[in-house]
Amino acid sequence: MAVSSPRNFLTSLFYAAVRAADPLSGIKAHLPAKPKGRTVVIGAGKGAAQMARALESVWDAPLAGVVVTRYGYGCETQKIDIIEAAHPVPDAAGLSASKRLVQTVKDLGPEDLVIALICGGGSALLPAPPAGLTLDDEIALNEMLLASGAPISAMNVVRKHLSTIKGGRLAAATKARVVSLIVSDIPGDNPAHVASGPTVPDRSTRHEAIEIIRQYGLQLPKAALDHLGSPAADAPFPDDPIFAGHEHHIIASAGVSLEAAAQLAKSNGITPVILSDSIEGESRDAALVHAAIAREVLGRNRPFEKPAVILSGGETTVTLRAKGGRGGRNGEFALAAALAIDGHDIHLLAADSDGIDGSEDNAGAFADGTTVRRLREGGLDPRRLLDGNDSYSAFQAIGDLFETGPTGTNVNDFRAILVR
Repeated sequence: MAVSSPRNFLTSLFYAAVRAADPLSGIKAHLPAKPKGRTVVIGAGKGAAQMARALESVWDAPLAGVVVTRYGYGCETQKIDIIEAAHPVPDAAGLSASKRLVQTVKDLGPEDLVIALICGGGSALLPAPPAGLTLDDEIALNEMLLASGAPISAMNVVRKHLSTIKGGRLAAATKARVVSLIVSDIPGDNPAHVASGPTVPDRSTRHEAIEIIRQYGLQLPKAALDHLGSPAADAPFPDDPIFAGHEHHIIASAGVSLEAAAQLAKSNGITPVILSDSIEGESRDAALVHAAIAREVLGRNRPFEKPAVILSGGETTVTLRAKGGRGGRNGEFALAAALAIDGHDIHLLAADSDGIDGSEDNAGAFADGTTVRRLREGGLDPRRLLDGNDSYSAFQAIGDLFETGPTGTNVNDFRAILVR
């Protein structure tokens, strides 16, 4: 079947993936039993407000609570308070929100229930530096991690050991039973890595955090290094008795979303191929691999025949090579891929499922075999823009930014490459 409008087709796949990650169905499927005591809701992430609204719509008993989300990502709720704070770099509103979440659960007892609504973005939205460190220290840490090129799992090992709320510590602050409902944006769907696991502990150690800092050459303040060198940085392990009776459920993930996009492609007569829902590594490197596969399909009908759409998810990273560039990992992927598919009848969309790529206002970008030519015709050097981590400026100049606004969920990167 011919696709007359590649962009419309790719856009439809993106929204099919987003619909599949709607938290309502997952929350319905994993509603906990009502407790004898109170039901209190806490949460954090770029889709936390929409999760709270979904929970309110299906919970037919009293409840109250508070969740924190990114500025501009709030929505109207009836019983659960919504706090907005900064992402991807923390701010004072996030610090205040962290304290309020702890205050909300600390006096609850064994007959009470805490429902934790957790999704991607919660790490930055919940700054809570330990004694001896400040919010400015946590901001500096986040900026260093974001520029380091470290995978999200490694970033979160460092974050959880320099926090009083992450690494299961929020759940450890209450005597109530905690049920965590999680929208995963983490390759591999480890629940303890989503938002650095405020309610889900893991077995990583401060010694691993120190090794990650050494490996990526992070220049942390002395107070942070001193903290990591002391037992005060140790986070509780999953077998700690304080977590007895707690539950956690992954209610939406990239794998489910990619399957939904694949089904839509198939119904349009296009063969879908899911490479992986757990792609990591440098965005520009991942782009070269994806582009090479697409060129092979186009030119030789292998490893599968065209027409086909190549799908993948996960979370790539960007090592900043210059200052002043604008854009996120999906824009970087699209610009690197554009250079690799120049002149070929290949069309792609790379976007973040939450609607925001990095710190800008776009979800990602479109690219095709004409992108490089159109940039050069506009007097722009695509290679120079890529070297300057300035993909936003590139795609803005030619009208190829993909803008959705907040989607209300977050299962991380979505990439679709159409070979007609």
